[in-house]
Amino acid sequence: MKKLPILLTALGLAACSGFALAEADATRGAASAAVCMACHQADGSGMNIPGGESWPRLAGLDAAYISKQLHDYKSGKRSSASMMPFVNMLDDQKIADVAAYYAGLPATKGKGSESANEATLKRGQQLAERGDWSRYVVSCKSCHGPDNQGAGAVFPGIAGQHAGYIKNQLQAWKAGTRKNDTQDLMGSIARRMSDDDINAVAAWLASQSASAN
Repeated sequence: MKKLPILLTALGLAACSGFALAEADATRGAASAAVCMACHQADGSGMNIPGGESWPRLAGLDAAYISKQLHDYKSGKRSSASMMPFVNMLDDQKIADVAAYYAGLPATKGKGSESANEATLKRGQQLAERGDWSRYVVSCKSCHGPDNQGAGAVFPGIAGQHAGYIKNQLQAWKAGTRKNDTQDLMGSIARRMSDDDINAVAAWLASQSASAN
């Protein structure tokens, strides 16, 4: 079970907290995560809801990444009407503990690729592994690491993430309703992608195996 010392200066959160955090504890996090389980499930697998608001798999994601996203919701850098009531129940220590809890869970299988045809999956693989330089779209793995398994606190593992969630986030970056990416990296890429390409890469990534960080 993973435990992550949370360094306030490293995460840029010193101004958000008037006390020093204890080391993140996954056991405490399991209790605090009770407010998350209705959507993200007890095993952190999330839910893929075609045509609706899909909930991401949190199991096995990098703890610092999860922590950053929760703080971004609290600060307003990232918005979600459904997330806000729950994230506001978590103070800085509980965020650290919840992040450690989900990071320590085994990664689960992504959903949403089952109905994708061969051509769609082939296009998705191209975008994820090689990109499309005719449209100045860099590959997903350029930032998200080998096999798209994640690269630290900034770039989460997206292999094995639900297709519905990936699609919704790419559409949000494309529309400018999500803006908490570093230097507009995701926004600039999503704006160059067609809806078909977004669907394709989401389906292919969902079909891949995830590994816990």
